[in-house]
Amino acid sequence: MGKHEESFDYVFVDADKINFIKYHELLLKLVKKGGIIVYDNTLWFGTVAMSEDEKMEDALWENRKATQEFNNYIANDTRVESTLLSIGDGVTLCRCL
Repeated sequence: MGKHEESFDYVFVDADKINFIKYHELLLKLVKKGGIIVYDNTLWFGTVAMSEDEKMEDALWENRKATQEFNNYIANDTRVESTLLSIGDGVTLCRCL
């Protein structure tokens, strides 16, 4: 086991959306069982629910796709219990199992 593995009770992630899955994998090693990982902006200005045909800026589109991929990844990750809260721009809470 590494020096910092299972050292944290709580982590808040507000970072580049493209790497959210990478962060998640790293954090699962650092957060204790029963600990919480929180991801910010997981609704991404509501774009995650928009049609593929909607027109939007390139930056919104790129992060929309990354956020959708992350949301699907978390929803299927059996190592955590998760919920997406529609607070602000979306907050996903994950409890490590």
